[in-house]
Amino acid sequence: MPDIEIIDLNPENIADYGVCGYKDFKKHLELRRKIDWFKEYYSKGLRIKVIFSREGGYQGMLEYIPGKYAHRPVDAEGYMFIHCIFVGFKNEFKGKGYASSLIEECIKDAKEANMQGVAVVTRNGSFMAKKDIFLKKGFVPVDEAEPDFELLVLKFNPGADDPKFKNISLDTEKYGEGLTVIRSAQCPYSVKNVDAILKTARDKLKIKANLIDLESSDEAQHVPCAFGTFCIIYNGKVISHHPISNTRFENIMRKIIQ
Repeated sequence: MPDIEIIDLNPENIADYGVCGYKDFKKHLELRRKIDWFKEYYSKGLRIKVIFSREGGYQGMLEYIPGKYAHRPVDAEGYMFIHCIFVGFKNEFKGKGYASSLIEECIKDAKEANMQGVAVVTRNGSFMAKKDIFLKKGFVPVDEAEPDFELLVLKFNPGADDPKFKNISLDTEKYGEGLTVIRSAQCPYSVKNVDAILKTARDKLKIKANLIDLESSDEAQHVPCAFGTFCIIYNGKVISHHPISNTRFENIMRKIIQ
């Protein structure tokens, strides 16, 4: 493991390493949005730790934040909350225990900050870690949300209240008819695809399309989807719980409006 190190990103070095696979600050609006968001929440305790290889470069990351500022619809104040974890852009870096090492870093920071524990949302579907790695670290499920999301926790204080999902309800009057895309700069996979989705909706499908850019953790905590930082709603129904491509969007809509 001498080739690998865990690097703490901060406002000064994040542009040097990139994040979530994006490296070119000038080329990628996604990266610029993410960096601006990171700088806003860094002082509130947001941290990103990167698995970096001298030969393979950026090969994984873990992002976490105090639960008060979680960008998922959860009540997790007092806990450190993991937004996302990924390891292995190249296969040779998978299955080496790097994800476990990243989680240990988070647990260490949470204890030093006198948190009640660490919480995370997992799912069986796309764009989010499955629960297996967390179960191995001693996390236990304490809540669930449709369609396949689970909230897990590792408690340091057994007497602490469990974190829980907020009452995730879809206010159809708020979103109205047509298409509504909700996104946050927390998740960078929502720029080019969203531009294409809105264009397809308006020009090809001839439907009303609205974009909501979430401006705060509080707004993300009241999104009608457990993913929190991305959601697509059509005529009062959630049709995607995570970022999707324009092609996938078209396929979903063709089935709905055929």
